Amino acid sequence: MLADGLDYVIGVDSHRDRHALAVVGAAAGAQVLAAEVGADAPGYREALALAQVQAAGRRVWAIEGTGCYGRGLARFLLAQGEVVLEVERPRREGRGGRLKSDALDALRAARLVVGEQPLAKPRRGGAREALRCLLVTRESAINARRVALNQLRGLLVTCPEPLRGELRQLTRARLLARCRRFRLQKQREPELAGTLLALRLLAVRIEALALEERTLRREILARVEALAPTLLEKPGVGPISAAQLLVSWSHRGRVKSESAFARLAGAAPIPASSGRVSRYRLDRGGDRKLNRALHQIVLSRRRYDPATATYIQRRLHEGKSEREAIRSLKRYLARQLFRELERTAITA
Repeated sequence: MLADGLDYVIGVDSHRDRHALAVVGAAAGAQVLAAEVGADAPGYREALALAQVQAAGRRVWAIEGTGCYGRGLARFLLAQGEVVLEVERPRREGRGGRLKSDALDALRAARLVVGEQPLAKPRRGGAREALRCLLVTRESAINARRVALNQLRGLLVTCPEPLRGELRQLTRARLLARCRRFRLQKQREPELAGTLLALRLLAVRIEALALEERTLRREILARVEALAPTLLEKPGVGPISAAQLLVSWSHRGRVKSESAFARLAGAAPIPASSGRVSRYRLDRGGDRKLNRALHQIVLSRRRYDPATATYIQRRLHEGKSEREAIRSLKRYLARQLFRELERTAITA
């Protein structure tokens, strides 16, 4: 067990400006020290200095939010050769969820390790973090473009005639090109002039966001080909799905097994049997972006891979629902793709 080889566990509740620390003895789980440090380079050095004095010996850091506010501290500690584990933030649901403090959260993080609960290693930076940033920016560009398109369609419903009759018949590409060419004239009535300006600016915004998305997609594809070229050879795996797989998997050894990867993806079955009914339900937890990537791969294979379509039909004839059939395929994909990542992916 992890706690058997330790002298101390240092729990950290991370926030934007300050981090709460709790040093706990690994043997009995008793708190040795509670402190706060700044969420900056001097604070990170102070935290390490406190650990070297108050937790001298074999120690491990259990940090909440290693992908967010705790990222800087985790990166600093890993560079100093410290052992860092990732702790999920507690849920604030129900009546008891309102009773909390930063110090208590730090103590809870430390005692999770003492209680021998399995914890994951933090995700790596480098090429993986670059992919994550590109994916986040691309998704925001897609969402902003969708909003702008909806706004443009909304304006078409109420714009004055005969402009409405002219524009409503156009395809999306021709509509954007027509709106971009609108020119304003001062002698026009205020309603028409305002509508033309709004339509033109929305069209320019939509095309700029589309260009941004294409640029990001090309960059993501180039990085995926450099890190895991064989991943793109799998049926249904495109550059965006492959990038999300790499981001969630992170590096070799972080996820201990293919079953753990399936659990991370929310694709593992959860027993929900009762009485004479024997069944499994869908997992609503885990990494939902990874789950979405697996779902997109399944949908693509269902459309273009005859074997996948045949499997789904067979499961439906057996009495399974479509969701259950897709969940089974996602579990199979999690196993297959995890093994491919562990075997061929380059971690940097």
